[in-house]
Amino acid sequence: MVIFSALESVFTIAIMVTLGYYLTARKWFNSEVAELFSKLVVNVSLPLLMFFNIVSNFDRTKLSHLASGLIIPFLSIGICYLIGILVAKALKIDEKRKGTFESMFFSSNAIFIGLPVNLALFGEGSVPYVLLYYIANTLFFWSLGAYCISKDGMEKGTVKMFSYDTVKRIFSPPLFGFMGAIIIILLNVYIPKFVLDSCMYIGNLTTPLSMFYIGITMYSVKFSEIKLNKDVFGVILGRFIVSPLIVFLLAFYFPVDTLMKNVFIIQSAMPVVTSTAIVARLYNADNKYAAVMTVVTTIASIFFIPVYMVLLN
Repeated sequence: MVIFSALESVFTIAIMVTLGYYLTARKWFNSEVAELFSKLVVNVSLPLLMFFNIVSNFDRTKLSHLASGLIIPFLSIGICYLIGILVAKALKIDEKRKGTFESMFFSSNAIFIGLPVNLALFGEGSVPYVLLYYIANTLFFWSLGAYCISKDGMEKGTVKMFSYDTVKRIFSPPLFGFMGAIIIILLNVYIPKFVLDSCMYIGNLTTPLSMFYIGITMYSVKFSEIKLNKDVFGVILGRFIVSPLIVFLLAFYFPVDTLMKNVFIIQSAMPVVTSTAIVARLYNADNKYAAVMTVVTTIASIFFIPVYMVLLN
């Protein structure tokens, strides 16, 4: 029964991704549409979804519980980064893609895949915990991750780990949606039902638009370019074995409720961040390798997610 439930959730997502892929093949979608979907999710639907869920489901007492869960995402991602460095050395990853490898090893696709997967598996109650992991993941990716990727390119050493651009990316619209909801709760401000309903309806666009975006991305990669080698298996090891295992172990030392723990484990076992290929292209790193790994890990997640659902139950 557990396996069937997990597979149903994965198949729901797979159908939406497949539809996005099919409509791209039919020329309904293209890279410009993908960019539009990305902007809509990050700047409109996701912030409103965060705002609606937190205002609707939390009060001052529950907020203190929410904040206590931040330590696990931050610690787990930091530890995973250190392990990634060791794995890159052990596998003798090419110096021209070593930083990209390390970034993909520890950073997770917490929004475009992580959010809809958790919604499908655990319902809307998982959204605040999804955002907790997203905050830590975003901070690490746009600082340490971007810095690692930059070392692979021609502009090696020219990017600072912490800069104005880094701060702008960390303080993104979804985070502002989260912070706005926190302020509303702390100040005990009344929000009219029609406003919350509007946030809910627009926020519900997040999952289908995110899945269409992944389908478009998958269509842009030629499967003939995918070669199963140590570079591929190393990233799969980091994304689906090492990262969730660290979260699982940390949950023993920093006890959290079952839903929070399960969400963190699923979030940590998500594919490579979609933005990795964009950052790699920006810094003249191996963006094709990053794009291929995005597709490979996305496909692999279809097989790993049901396994984790069975283990968690």
